[in-house]
Amino acid sequence: MKEYAETRKHMVERQLAARGIRDRRVLRVMEEVPRHLFVDKNSLGGAYDDNPLPIGSGQTISQPYMVAIMTELLELKGHEKVLEIGTGSGYQTAILAGLCHWVFTIERIRSLSQRAEITLSQFGCQNITFVVGDGSAGWPSEAPFDGIIVTAGSPKIPEILLDQLIEGGRLIIPVGDRFAQTLNRATKIEGGITIERHTPCRFVDLLGEHGWSKT
Repeated sequence: MKEYAETRKHMVERQLAARGIRDRRVLRVMEEVPRHLFVDKNSLGGAYDDNPLPIGSGQTISQPYMVAIMTELLELKGHEKVLEIGTGSGYQTAILAGLCHWVFTIERIRSLSQRAEITLSQFGCQNITFVVGDGSAGWPSEAPFDGIIVTAGSPKIPEILLDQLIEGGRLIIPVGDRFAQTLNRATKIEGGITIERHTPCRFVDLLGEHGWSKT
């Protein structure tokens, strides 16, 4: 709808570009992807506001700025194979699908995974593989990946995820306690890993064997 197209344009200009997002491909895709299709009906009025929104099962769709900065930190060119941990609503998945060759996405809550798959198929995304499982363990059978993005907060950077990166690959993950985290970018280089710390953030917990315990 035209009204949403204009709203997306304003979102990109005022919330993303104005706050320092520079990757033109990221800005373009975020202007194209209809975020209102990924939010609950009772949240439609705030679909393009710069804040997270509930999507059920205690989960959220991330604020547009956080989606943009996490995606920009991956430095995608178009040929990459990317692992997303935490499908959620599927909005971040759609952004990645518009910027890389293939997205493998893991969600621990089956109902969210199924709903996201339906939404993304209706939207026309065909370069995505879905699975329900423990995202904290990654997807070893499909590794290695050019990039991994974790949309949940972790107490540490799981070694098992670093092992699933190609050399030169990047892992974007919020790290901290259960109330506040810092966005980290881990890059796999010859002989080790470099860690860069970026913006403060707050995500739902990364639950699983290599994240937070459910209890």
